[in-house]
Amino acid sequence: MKLSPVILAGLAIGCAPAGDSSAQGASAAQPAAGSSQAKGAASGAPQLAFPVACTIGQTCEVQNYVDRDPGPGAQDYRCGTNTYQEHGGVDIRLQDLKAQAAGVAVLAAASGTVARLRDGVADISVKTQGAAAVAGQECGNGVVIDHGGGWETQYCHVAQGSVVVKVGDAVEAGQPIARIGLSGNTEYPHLHLTVRKDGKVVEPFAPEFAPAACYTGAAGNGLWNARAASAMQYKPGAVLNAGFAGGPVSMEMIEAGAIAPPARAATALVAYVRAINLRGGDVQKLTVKGPDGAVVATGAQPPLDRSKAQYMAFVGRRAPPGGWAPGQYLAEYVVERSGKPAVTRKFALRL
Repeated sequence: MKLSPVILAGLAIGCAPAGDSSAQGASAAQPAAGSSQAKGAASGAPQLAFPVACTIGQTCEVQNYVDRDPGPGAQDYRCGTNTYQEHGGVDIRLQDLKAQAAGVAVLAAASGTVARLRDGVADISVKTQGAAAVAGQECGNGVVIDHGGGWETQYCHVAQGSVVVKVGDAVEAGQPIARIGLSGNTEYPHLHLTVRKDGKVVEPFAPEFAPAACYTGAAGNGLWNARAASAMQYKPGAVLNAGFAGGPVSMEMIEAGAIAPPARAATALVAYVRAINLRGGDVQKLTVKGPDGAVVATGAQPPLDRSKAQYMAFVGRRAPPGGWAPGQYLAEYVVERSGKPAVTRKFALRL
């Protein structure tokens, strides 16, 4: 592909999830969220620790929350769009398949006893094999932990052969139980965590709120311990990947984690971003400046027509006749929402 002097491109990947359209149990289907939300759920509840060995904002992000809209719409506990129809858990997403292949541990969120599990489901994207191939096994490989008092947590989409516990084992909070995989109904590597009380789905960020009620006050911990709650503060959108390349990029390249940074001899310089949980009306701007502060390339996307689970944008330029000047190139990505910055990210490349 030839590069025009200035490139700006974006690719929307749906207005709902990029996968994980079901949270079926490891041994039995779980109820949909919405109207089955437990009331008074916090009474006697376990305190939850962060369930993945990753760092929010650096190596992972929260992609989806429980759908609290009991009707045909979808709404997260902050009345935002970081969810989809009948989603019954919290999705903690890794940056790409390369990170998943390196191995990221799934951790027990609280102490308890392993009640059920499944292993043996292949780690294959549902985009490749189709939803019919995982019918009845939408959770993929998974573990269910009983915390007593009717409380349980379920961990879905773990890697085939990675489960290191067995039914009846006692586990402690923070103990590794498996690794994040790509099993079941998912298109990207992540942990789907469901919390239940007496078989009903609970939103761990706002357990006391009735379905469709909005949590708009000061941030609270919900069922999470202070450290986990701080790490997972609600974001109205986030940057999952950002970097530089020597030519046009694709969503598949970003997901594979296969983009190498360019060298000074590169024929082009491209800055790219993959953002998640953008909203209708958002305007994205991406600008690259050279070592002297001059703009190398810049562009803006038109306002989004609807919410996007993930969105890719890149901007770039062919190398000037004398090649790229040595020094630092700085990219800045801004998402404007209602005229104000909602998501920002700066990243640099030294040539």
